Amino acid sequence: MTALNASISRFGWLVWDAVAGFGRFIEFVSAVIAQLTAHPAKCLRPSLLVAQCYAVGVASIPVVAITGAFIGMILALEGYAQFAAIGQEQRMGGIINVSVTKQIGPVLAAVMVAGRVGGALAAELGSMAVTEQLDAMRAMDADPIRILVVPRVVACLVMTPMLTIYSDMLGAWGAWLVTCGIYGVSDADYWYFTGLFVHWWDPVSGLMKSAAFGLAIGLVACFKGFHSRAGAAGVGRAATSAFVAAFMAIIILNLVLAQFFNTIFRLFIAHPGSYLGG
Repeated sequence: MTALNASISRFGWLVWDAVAGFGRFIEFVSAVIAQLTAHPAKCLRPSLLVAQCYAVGVASIPVVAITGAFIGMILALEGYAQFAAIGQEQRMGGIINVSVTKQIGPVLAAVMVAGRVGGALAAELGSMAVTEQLDAMRAMDADPIRILVVPRVVACLVMTPMLTIYSDMLGAWGAWLVTCGIYGVSDADYWYFTGLFVHWWDPVSGLMKSAAFGLAIGLVACFKGFHSRAGAAGVGRAATSAFVAAFMAIIILNLVLAQFFNTIFRLFIAHPGSYLGG
C-alpha cells in the first residue's frame, strides 16, 4: 500500500505540475498579446524585428531548401513503381505536389524552424534568465516581453510561411527532376497534372497552417527560455524541451487544421468537377 500511495502521489504531482505549467503558458501568451496590442510600434521597431527575421528566416533558407528538394526526390523515387504498375506515372506530379503544398512543405519547414531556431531562442533567453539579465531589464523599466519576446514571436510567425514557399518550390522541382529526368515522364504531363490536381486552396491552406506553426514555435520557445532553470543543465533542458514541445504542437495543429481547412474547402470552395468536389 505504501508503494501504491507513493505512485498515486507522484502521478498527482505530475498532473498538478502539467496543469500549472499550462496555466503559466496561458499567462505568458496573454502578456505577449497585451504588449503587442498596447505597444505595437515599440514592439515591432525595425531595429528589433529585422535582426530576428534574418535569424529565423534568411539564415534558415539553405537547410529548408535542401531538405524540401530531397523530400520531393524521395517521394518520386518511392512512388514511381506504384504509379507505373497501374500506368499512371504521368499523374505523379499532381499527387506529389498536392501532398507537398498541403502537408509536407508546411510541416517540414516548421520542423526545421523548430529545430534550428526554437532551441536557439530558448537557450538565448534561458541564459539571460539564469544570469538575471531579465530582472535587470525589469529594474530599468524595460519590459523583456515587449523587447525580447514579441519581435521573436512575430519573426517566427512571418518567416515560417516564407520558408514554406521555398520548401514547396524545391519539393516540386526535386520531384520533377526525378520523375522527368530519371524516369522519363514528359515535362508537359508532369506540370499539366500538377496544375490539374493542385487547387489554389492547397498552397493557401498550407501557408496559413505554417503561420500557425510559426506562432506556436515562437511562443513555446520563448516560454521555455523565460522559465529556464538555473545552470547550464537547466538551459540545455530548456532548449531540448522547447524543440520537443514545438514539434508536438506542430503535429497536433496540423491534424486539427487539416480537418478544419478540408471542411472549409468542401463547404465553401469545392464545386462539381473539382477533384474534391461532390
